Amino acid sequence: MNLFSHIGLFTKPNDTRVDNTLFQLHAFLIQQGFEVHCDRNAGIILGLPTMPSDALARHIDLAIVVGGDGTLLATGRLLADHEVPLIGINLGRLGFLVDISPDEMLTQVEHILSGQYKEETRFVLHADAIRDDELLGSGDALNDVVLHVRNEIRMIEFTTYIDGHFVNTQRADGLVVTTPTGSTAYALSSGGPIMHPALQAIALVPICPHTLTDRPLVISNQSVIEITLCEDRDIPARLSFDGQNNIELESGDLIRIHTRPEKVRLLHPQSYDYYHILREKLHWGVQP
Repeated sequence: MNLFSHIGLFTKPNDTRVDNTLFQLHAFLIQQGFEVHCDRNAGIILGLPTMPSDALARHIDLAIVVGGDGTLLATGRLLADHEVPLIGINLGRLGFLVDISPDEMLTQVEHILSGQYKEETRFVLHADAIRDDELLGSGDALNDVVLHVRNEIRMIEFTTYIDGHFVNTQRADGLVVTTPTGSTAYALSSGGPIMHPALQAIALVPICPHTLTDRPLVISNQSVIEITLCEDRDIPARLSFDGQNNIELESGDLIRIHTRPEKVRLLHPQSYDYYHILREKLHWGVQP
């Protein structure tokens, strides 16, 4: 008996690099007797019917993402409510999340479909933006929620509270609130720590802070973070979710961030080694 029966294929729009891999994967899954469903982008490439995202998320019991980490992040946010497990085929650049190469795709996917895999869960952040007690907007992030300056090359000023306790008021280009999943993304380039995916922690990483003693802060992922844009420094700002969705902010706005109860489930080959990925992607130990 198969562990999975309804498999969804997801890919990036308007990316011709995925075509051959997607056709090969679809043919393999059909040959193996699986019922295959497509998101809009995969359906256009394969010339197959599609269904709305919400219906697709409810219908499938496994998702295979063909593309890069950005595509997997978007798919992970889409499927988080239903905790559908994901497999990532790497046709992007870095590939911290999509860890199966196209050359090994059919062998690795076959092993995973037969139950030979490692599973890990990644938690998701949720943020609300509030103005005058009214909800401006909200969003989810598997990587990070980022507060940053908008349009101008000027620092914003904001105050941070954690679980109701005052932390600090700082001036900076912004703040990255990152999960362990996102610790190798924007947070890393801002001087944040690399956090192992198994950690139940959140890091607050200032972007180009005015005071050099403002350092990254690692806290429990059970904490509630509240950030208020100071009213005496009226500089437009923006709130971004995994770098893909934005909410425009003004002085006085409040951001409230907490962890969602639902998890994103990632399936890896049994040979998966997080430290090997770090060495390979960050070129540790490579001689110039």
